[in-house]
Amino acid sequence: MAPPLATVTTQFLDRPGLAPATVKSYELALMPLLKDYGRWPMELLDRPLLEEYLNSLHHLAYTTHHRHQAILQALFNFATQQGYLRTNPIAHLKRRQPDASKGEHRSDEIIRYLTSDQLDRLYQAVRSNSRLHAIVALLHRTGARISEVLSLNFDDVDLEHQRFQVIGKGNKQRWCFYSDDAATALHRYLKYERHPEHEALFTAQQRITQTVSRLSYRTLHQQWKTAIETIPQLSDARIHDLRHTFATERVGIIALEELRALMGHEKIQTTLRYQKVTSGQAEAAAKKALQTLLNE
Repeated sequence: MAPPLATVTTQFLDRPGLAPATVKSYELALMPLLKDYGRWPMELLDRPLLEEYLNSLHHLAYTTHHRHQAILQALFNFATQQGYLRTNPIAHLKRRQPDASKGEHRSDEIIRYLTSDQLDRLYQAVRSNSRLHAIVALLHRTGARISEVLSLNFDDVDLEHQRFQVIGKGNKQRWCFYSDDAATALHRYLKYERHPEHEALFTAQQRITQTVSRLSYRTLHQQWKTAIETIPQLSDARIHDLRHTFATERVGIIALEELRALMGHEKIQTTLRYQKVTSGQAEAAAKKALQTLLNE
């Protein structure tokens, strides 16, 4: 008999290469299922039961529901790869559709990115914090994931050529290239705030023990929230939006395959999502152009 769900889930979350933030996200998504079925052998969790469980998550927005289903799908794919199951019981299961009664609808605005005005306000807000300023600049200018930047060591960065190499999803390596303004922000952080005795690029020091360690996502997120909390235009801005901003700024300027390589996407379909964002950008540009013509 296959091991219980809780055991396989532990193995799934303990896989090497998962960022702490990813593990936490997976844990939160799988917790309701583990609470009800954690002791059940994997083979008893059949398709009807899992469909019933997913349908019970009616309180979730459909986009969040899609993420929960994707995580569940990944867990059972893992169980199949490990030989605990013959097949994934929810393979090819259709995703929940938007519920109009809840105000849900498909939109080409599903990707959240920062406008030029929001970026200006953000850079003003973080400029006094050299470490946060450098991280924001690198995320915005390279499109790297937060976990990829926080896992960098100082020796990983080619300061002369303004680039660094990361290991992204699927254990794939790729180069990230940053601009002169990001280089200036990084140089200021390295000169005045980084602790050179630690290998990490972005370091932190405990106030009481003075122990130096790698900057954690939790600490970064706290500083991010503090920096933007008094700026209404950034009230719902997320650190991850910088990666989306990088992509939307380049759609239509570089080839999709090149953007895919820079972003580290495994599938071109993921990159194609950013083309949908351009409709909103095009509308804003059209209105601006019309206003200019009317004023001439």
